[in-house]
Formats: sequence, structure tokens, C-alpha cells
Amino acid sequence: MKAARVLAFFFAVGFFVASDAAAAEAVATGDEAAPEATESRMAVPPKSHRVTWYAQALARGAAGINVTYFWSKGHMLRAETVVSGHKIVTIVRGDRYYAYDEVNRSGVSIRRTPEAVALDAPNRRPFGNELLILEEQGAEKVSEEDVMGRPCDVFRVTDSRGRRDLWVTRDELRIPLRVEVYDRSRSTKLYTDYVNWQSGLAISDDFFVPDPTIDFDVFEFEEYFRHATTKGPAGPVPILYADLLRGFK
Repeated sequence: MKAARVLAFFFAVGFFVASDAAAAEAVATGDEAAPEATESRMAVPPKSHRVTWYAQALARGAAGINVTYFWSKGHMLRAETVVSGHKIVTIVRGDRYYAYDEVNRSGVSIRRTPEAVALDAPNRRPFGNELLILEEQGAEKVSEEDVMGRPCDVFRVTDSRGRRDLWVTRDELRIPLRVEVYDRSRSTKLYTDYVNWQSGLAISDDFFVPDPTIDFDVFEFEEYFRHATTKGPAGPVPILYADLLRGFK
């Protein structure tokens, strides 16, 4: 799935952080016991206290234009995008990372690292955290500009891999509105705009449960990582959000 690999480059939240990270002990397809057990160990507050978010990400570059839809409730995430006619769904819940192709009815189920799970919080978005990622990479504020009528701070990282520019709202939410990535090795630019940000939606927990009819390849984190670094991507779909699988390491 060449197109899927292209999309992974577009949307990898890690901004050139390897998306070959992977998972640990698997649960049976559709089994929610493991995620719920993890949530209870983390002392998650009542469901009514979990903040909900929705946004769209419009990415464009040499491969064309792609649109991804994001929903979150507390630390739970659901993301959907279409690549070459294949609808790729990513669900992150508790200690599991699921990614699957709704057309081919296949995907991967990977246990998240303790470092990734430790970042979960009921009032922290599991997506749209590009500023935290870029700060881990040494980003510095370079200017202030308005984007879509909103005052923004502009942050930049420049290194041997290229340049990453980020526009985030100048408020406590620090919502990303625009991302530009220059890949030095390919001499190409990728652009992503976040639009239609909404919060406070009523979303059922069931929306963050993977389709039980999907045929999942199940991996331990170390197993998946070893396969990805020695043989290439494991499973039928790409890992698009590496930070949710392995943290910022």
C-alpha cells in the first residue's frame, strides 16, 4: 500500500519521528477488557468529566490532498482518513492502539508503551499536540501571525532532516492551525491545516471501540518494533500517530 506509506508521512504526528514503533501483548479482537482494566488502574475520573474534541486536518503535497477526521473523549481517540479508496481507521483506547482498513477488513492491534499511556489524561487532547512534539525536538518561537483570523505563535525546528513550522493559537489551549514540513532529502513541502475545531460534543464511549469483525494482526510492542526496524512495516496498515503508540521517546 504505497499510498498508505505516503499518508503516514503526511500525518505522522511525530514529525519525522519513526512510525515503526509498535506494540505489546494483544487482546482478542473486540475484547474491551484490557482497555477498561488499564483505565481503572489509571483512576480515570467520571465519564462526564472527559473533555471531547473534534477537528479536521487537510493535508496537501506532491501526493495530492487528504482529509483526516479526529474525535477524542478524554484520552480516547478515533481518526478516519481515506487513502486510495481505503478507509483507514485508528482507535487509541487504554493500552491498545488499533489501526485497520475498513475496505479490506484487516488491521493491527498493538499494546502501547507505558510511556505513551502515562501521557493520557481526561483533559488533554490525544491529538493536536504538535507543539509538545516540536518542543521535544528543540522548537523555538520565531514570530507571531494571524491564521484564519486568530492570533498565533509560530514555532520552528530546523535540522538535518529539514524544517518544521507550526502555527498555534496564542491562548491556553494552544490549538494547532497550520503545519508546514520541509523534507530536505526529497526537497518537498507538506502542508496541513486544522479546521472546524469543536469541543464539548456528546460522544458515546462505544464510538471508540474497534469493529469486532476486523481481522487483527496482534503484536507485542517489542515484536512490532523489531519487525519494523529490520523487515519494514508489519501488518496491512501504517502507524500514523507514533506518539500515541510509544510516547515522545
